Amino acid sequence: MLSKFLDYLRLCRLHKPVGIWLLLWPTLWGLWFAAEGPPSFKVLWIFVAGTVLMRSAGCVINDVLDADFDPGVERTKDRPIAAGRVSRQEGVRVFVALALIAYGLATKLNTLTVLLAIPAALLAASYPLMKRWIALPQAYLGLAFSWGIPMAYAAVRDEVDWGPALLLMAANVCWVIAYDSYYAMVDRDDDLKLGVKSSAVFFGRHDLLATGLLQALALVLLALVGAERGGWYFAGLGLAAVIAAGLQWRARSRRRADCFRAFELSHWLGLAVFLGLVLDYHYG
Repeated sequence: MLSKFLDYLRLCRLHKPVGIWLLLWPTLWGLWFAAEGPPSFKVLWIFVAGTVLMRSAGCVINDVLDADFDPGVERTKDRPIAAGRVSRQEGVRVFVALALIAYGLATKLNTLTVLLAIPAALLAASYPLMKRWIALPQAYLGLAFSWGIPMAYAAVRDEVDWGPALLLMAANVCWVIAYDSYYAMVDRDDDLKLGVKSSAVFFGRHDLLATGLLQALALVLLALVGAERGGWYFAGLGLAAVIAAGLQWRARSRRRADCFRAFELSHWLGLAVFLGLVLDYHYG
């Protein structure tokens, strides 16, 4: 039973929390911008818990739908479903349970937030299929990882101010494509053999140019959405730019280990932006 429980934890990737941070930071950007400072504790804890649940649910359904691909990829061949330690049916049950708990949390908020939670679940469930259909599935992941932003506005204001929300979403989509391209560069050789689409395959030899430009564009968009913020916010963006440059330098060899490490460290960029935002609203 302990072994099965540990496999469920691995299925949810709770032993690898970097994905939680990558999903959490843009959601917190949205909450702080929407509330013009710290949101209520109730809203904050629901969004943090929902982030953990939906990231876990996304990992589970990814492994369910990729069960035919994962055994042929070096990085994923030992995942619980790929290795046969957990069945697809068990994975589906875990996904449904996590999604229902997350939806139950959303019902503690207003009606608009509950309605926006429905496309959030659909995006999370359908993302793993995109690598079969579109050349840049990371863009779809970016949309899924950005949906917490309009939900944050809805929860705080009972309406979505689409002007800043869309700018934040666009910034995050650019950032997601960039850091998930580092991740895709790890699997590029395996993906080419399997015929799976990814940004690393799409960008080809221009992969690092693309990740650099996308991170720069993300920071420009963040500067636009926070144009009225003060020095602390822009100091956070400056630190984020330094981090982005460091990630580019780390991935320059294109070796699997270096690219994967660049992906793992990418969440610090999101934290830098968030800290700048928090300090600006507190001291500005």
